[in-house]
Amino acid sequence: MIPALLGRHQRIGIDSNVLIYLMEGSSPLADTAGALLDALAAGEATGVLSALAVAEVATGPARAGDAAMVQRYANELTSLENVEVVATGAEMAVEAALIRGSGPLTLADATHLATARLAGATAFVTNDRRIRSIARLEILYLDELDVAKGSPGQ
Repeated sequence: MIPALLGRHQRIGIDSNVLIYLMEGSSPLADTAGALLDALAAGEATGVLSALAVAEVATGPARAGDAAMVQRYANELTSLENVEVVATGAEMAVEAALIRGSGPLTLADATHLATARLAGATAFVTNDRRIRSIARLEILYLDELDVAKGSPGQ
């Protein structure tokens, strides 16, 4: 499914939960997240994530009091190949408000979607089933990106 996804979408937003799976590396979804990021690094498409994702991913180590791990996560996320980390600005905040106002999303989820859409992504990969496709942004669930079988749900 990842090659097909990248054939349909040249710019892909990435949710923080995808990155958490990757950083923790202890579930089958870590392999799928890794395959997605490997494909982006190989130039098959580009990725985009909100700077908010860096904070969300680093929260676990921060709660554990591990400042060095927080910095390591931040360094790794901001140096992912062919993945742009986009800062929050006024235009994105307005877009997030419009997205949040149209449904039951959290501000964080609306921020991720707004960032992806404004940065030109046409797909957003998450594993949060509360997030649904919106205008100009197809939602794809990580657990449906079956790397081995090449298509969703098989």
